[in-house]
Amino acid sequence: VITRPEMEIGRYHWMYRSSRPHRYHHVPALRGNISPLGIQGCFECCIKCLGGVPYASLVATILCFSGVALFCGCGHVALTGTVSILEQHFSTTASDHALLSEVIQLMQYVIYGIASFFFLYGIILLAEGFYTTSAVKELHGEFKTTACGRCISGMFVFLTYVLGVAWLGVFGFSAVPVFMFYNIWSTCEVIKFLQTNVTVPGDQICVDIRQYGIIPWNAVPGKACGPILENICNTNEFYMSYHLFIVACAGAGATVIALIHFLMILSSNWAYLKDASKMQAYQDIKAKEEQELQDIQSRSKEQLNSYT
Repeated sequence: VITRPEMEIGRYHWMYRSSRPHRYHHVPALRGNISPLGIQGCFECCIKCLGGVPYASLVATILCFSGVALFCGCGHVALTGTVSILEQHFSTTASDHALLSEVIQLMQYVIYGIASFFFLYGIILLAEGFYTTSAVKELHGEFKTTACGRCISGMFVFLTYVLGVAWLGVFGFSAVPVFMFYNIWSTCEVIKFLQTNVTVPGDQICVDIRQYGIIPWNAVPGKACGPILENICNTNEFYMSYHLFIVACAGAGATVIALIHFLMILSSNWAYLKDASKMQAYQDIKAKEEQELQDIQSRSKEQLNSYT
């Protein structure tokens, strides 16, 4: 008895006798999470994406953002507190510290500009790190580094070097108010110690702000002595301004470290791009020679066939 499937097979061969028999090809075993269509799974995609992340540039960017944020935020508030302390205790006449107030206001505007510039510059350097990482990892693929890309990387190296030197100056400048507030605070500690030991009065111990050059010598009163100076040290403005200047100085130091880190990364990336360009030139020459060799072989075969 002929079954229905056998009848269908016979009908197929009767209708398509001229067709070739179907050949079954071996399908390789799938590895991991790769689908039969050749699409990578989620795990492989995540590993590939994580492998292309420039971790060194990411760490430097986070450190740069943190340092600039600390310097700009704490420095802005500390400058405001410093003006308040001067107006209340060391320079009661507005005309005496008018120039200082204008300078501090200008510095606050500069702080706004620094924060905006470094936010944009850090993002650009991070993007350049992604670009260079892709160039290195896809060196043997279709990715091509251009002379413009190498020139931009060199420009970033020079600009980061200049900014690093400038921030060394900012770091040194931010240490000046810390030194001034530390002198005032240490003087207040001496007054407290003398009040505990009643053998020596502390009324003759003073701090003259005019000697630092931030207010003129004709400013009134210009100095604070004894209990008045101790009360100044106990105010919230002095306490907050002193500690905020310390944090701002630390933020400037962190920014210097981040720029040095960026400088090392950009220098190594520029060297990688330079080597990549040489490798690409070698591969182009090699591909051209192979193409010429294939053309010669094909022409020789054509001539041989024509002779035969």
